[in-house]
Amino acid sequence: MIYNAVLHSLRATTSSLRPDWPIMSHSHDALGDLGERKILTDVLQPRYRDTVGFGDDCAVLGTPGSGGELVATTDTCPTPLLSLLGHRDMFDTGWLLATINLSDLAAAGAVPFGLVTNYTLPRSTPVAEFERMLDGVDACAAAHGTNVVGGDLRDGETTQLSATAIGQCAPGRRLGRSGAAAGDRLLLVGSPGYLWAAALVAGHQATLPAADAAVVLDRARRPMAQLAAGRLLAESGLAHAAMDVSDGLFATVRTLCETNAVGARMVTDVRLDPVLASVCDQSGVSRFDLAATWGDWCLLVAVGAADVTAVTAKLATESIPARVVGTLFDGEGIALDGGGPWHGVAQERFSPRSWHGADLDRWMADLLGAASLA
Repeated sequence: MIYNAVLHSLRATTSSLRPDWPIMSHSHDALGDLGERKILTDVLQPRYRDTVGFGDDCAVLGTPGSGGELVATTDTCPTPLLSLLGHRDMFDTGWLLATINLSDLAAAGAVPFGLVTNYTLPRSTPVAEFERMLDGVDACAAAHGTNVVGGDLRDGETTQLSATAIGQCAPGRRLGRSGAAAGDRLLLVGSPGYLWAAALVAGHQATLPAADAAVVLDRARRPMAQLAAGRLLAESGLAHAAMDVSDGLFATVRTLCETNAVGARMVTDVRLDPVLASVCDQSGVSRFDLAATWGDWCLLVAVGAADVTAVTAKLATESIPARVVGTLFDGEGIALDGGGPWHGVAQERFSPRSWHGADLDRWMADLLGAASLA
């Protein structure tokens, strides 16, 4: 998620806050009055702006003797979309919890050292259900070449699942959100669209042969963090900036543009896997809109125009798909290649646009409305 690193790893710096830092007063506001972006700019940024890595997907913990930077991130697991579609398997919830955190390490180009978990569960939770969730966390960690190294367990009225992922970047190779420039191309790395394609199929907006439907559902249930891609991009030195696409493509492009004081022009002719193209054709959802959804844990990477071929070829050696989805330019705003502005849909915590697991109908209506291309 966008600000988890800020909230997690900078606690030790609060004792050294400079009293002359301007803090914008919101003494009469609630967090819901501000929304996530203003909480960052008005409350967190004045306190932590001088901290290395502030605002990136991962926080920088320090540089050990090996010279590579230690990074960490923490995130909670929301109500999985799939559980609202009738697939209530705690294995999937555990898998998602691990993926969410490992995806932030991918955005930094880090090698994972391990996961530390934190589980709050009602006393009435069946042991078998708890073990099923643990199986999902462990299986996902193993699939990404890491494991759970510790954690905390307590009882509570409601279920709350969170984890902290720790990793290390090669010396001088940590990726972050800064460094993109006008002329850079935006690469979407990974396979977008599977989670919400599963939702469209479940909502009878599209029908697939049984084998294809099983593939879509399996990909939606087992999203993979792009750790291998992040490491390859970091090693190549060709990635100028990178972000985890955790809140949808629009939110990610907007944040990257704001961080680097540039604008973006998006490519709407986006290639998707053939099975997803069929879902788009049947549901009326454009390929661009489906690619822009959240839940598939892709990376958005800024690279120089002259390096696109080299980067995509390097990723292809590991069978990692990547496609150009935009170009950065001097200026402001996000435009579509047809000339109009992009009014995309983005999650934002502490706002009505945050996913809490109870608003599937609204998100589905947004997707089917294809408002971004209107």
